[in-house]
Amino acid sequence: MDHLTVDINRVISNAIQVMEDSKYQIYEICESARTELEALESELEQVLQETVRTIDKVDQLEQEYRRARMRLTEVSRDFVRYKEEDIKSAYEKATQIQLDLMVYREKENYLKSRRDDLQKRVRNVEKSIERAEMIGSQINVVLEYLSGDLNQVTRIIESAKTRQLLGLKIILAQEEERKRIAREIHDGPAQSLANIVLRTEIAERMLIKQQFELVQDELVDLKSQVRSGLEEIRKIIFNLRPMALDDLGLVPTLRKFAQDFEEKARVHTVFELTGKEIRLPSAMEAAIYRMVQEAFSNILKHANASHVSLDICYSPQLITLTIQDNGNGFLVGLDDQPTSRNSHFGLVGMRERVELIEGRMVIDSKPGQGTKIVIDIPATSEHRKENENNEPDIG
Repeated sequence: MDHLTVDINRVISNAIQVMEDSKYQIYEICESARTELEALESELEQVLQETVRTIDKVDQLEQEYRRARMRLTEVSRDFVRYKEEDIKSAYEKATQIQLDLMVYREKENYLKSRRDDLQKRVRNVEKSIERAEMIGSQINVVLEYLSGDLNQVTRIIESAKTRQLLGLKIILAQEEERKRIAREIHDGPAQSLANIVLRTEIAERMLIKQQFELVQDELVDLKSQVRSGLEEIRKIIFNLRPMALDDLGLVPTLRKFAQDFEEKARVHTVFELTGKEIRLPSAMEAAIYRMVQEAFSNILKHANASHVSLDICYSPQLITLTIQDNGNGFLVGLDDQPTSRNSHFGLVGMRERVELIEGRMVIDSKPGQGTKIVIDIPATSEHRKENENNEPDIG
């Protein structure tokens, strides 16, 4: 057994070293791609501004060319009022405007082509960054798992594979959550702040030019944008962990969640409470809240429902959550699992959360008849141990 441990240790050490090297290489590739993306976005912004200016210039020249042709027609027909010099001047002016118009039209076509090319390159680089981040995230998962206690790794190898998979899924979920938060901050507050900096620079230039009315309009827009950015940050913080969960408890937080869901999703939502709320450990309340979030997210994505209900029932030993919708429904296998994992993958994550807090989940669904999910969660640690002892061994 010691010899096996040494061999496993050597293999794991080599694997860790290779993956550490690969992780830094992927990081460098990712940073290089981000630098390229910033340069492309900067160039694209310049091209877009130049394109707008060129289109305006083309419109202006087209109007001038029409007026010049009308003028040329006018002086050419009236030989009494206009001299040969007038005709020659009108002809030269029309010709010059026509040449300028041709040049700017060519420039407009070039800029549009350049714009399309840059937009395509930006999308490709963004996809490359996303792939690199995904690979880096997966490497982090494996590194974190392999860098743990070797004896525990050996025990996992010798015992249940389900524990190993569960550990990996937990770490992977953490990495995915970190990536989601980073993307939300990058796409939301970070973009808003960058735009705010740009707008303040514009306002500063207007102040130098003493364009006070324009500055006032710019500040009004800027104030609105700051408020919008603040709202995005509050939304991200709330999604990380609703403060009401700690301050008010699970029931008020779920009631507010149901109200918000009805307003945003335009789906009639009913919240019902039976019994008196029992305050649970903070981690358990957070886990229950996430399960409800996941269930409602699944309904919104897949069910096409017009009515959703959330019932929570408190008893001294058990907390029962019942989530029901009148949506599409789906086939459930003999093992109480969705037969299609791709379209109902969120239910798998819910089941894992339930198992982590030693609860039980039952799914009742049929195509065209909606879905009902019942989750039983032991209210006390003693009842959880009793429930665990009574559960059949799922090996």
